[in-house]
Amino acid sequence: MSVDLDHIRQVMEEADCLYNEQQIEDAIATMGHSITEKLADSNPLVFCVMNGGLVITGKLLTHMQFPLEASYVHATRYRDQLTGGRLEWKVRPSQSIKGRTVLIIDDILDEGHTLDAIIDFCKEEGAASVLTAVLVDKKHDRKARPGLKADFTGLEIEDRYIFGYGLDYQGYWRNANGIYALKGH
Repeated sequence: MSVDLDHIRQVMEEADCLYNEQQIEDAIATMGHSITEKLADSNPLVFCVMNGGLVITGKLLTHMQFPLEASYVHATRYRDQLTGGRLEWKVRPSQSIKGRTVLIIDDILDEGHTLDAIIDFCKEEGAASVLTAVLVDKKHDRKARPGLKADFTGLEIEDRYIFGYGLDYQGYWRNANGIYALKGH
């Protein structure tokens, strides 16, 4: 697959910055404080949902000053596309979940199909409780199930195609130091 890097650069040049780095870092610190208050005594197993959850998980872990076990899962629907497809498990949890408090960290709660499937998997594997943390919750009425919300949310965002801080545009710009929206989307 040939990538048009000029197009990728142009997307960033034309994008609208919805949240800058400081606003995001403040939201992450607030999330970390809330998670610490709720989970400090629970010995949680914390899963980063790859690849989108990489940035938020790394930054959030530094605000969670208590013993925890960190790992990752990799399930995807997007496969570098703009719209979702069927759920594909690339890496399932390798640790025993039975009887554990599980915290799943992801970049975004859009429709929530991927997050919902991971939650169901953890419950089926016997987790004592399953909590979720997302950097961004997209505001719309297309959630996977009515009332689907993360337990910990950093920012809410309008219903646009966004990228940066772990969120990607066609596999690129996860490294952008803000959250941006595509021009016209």
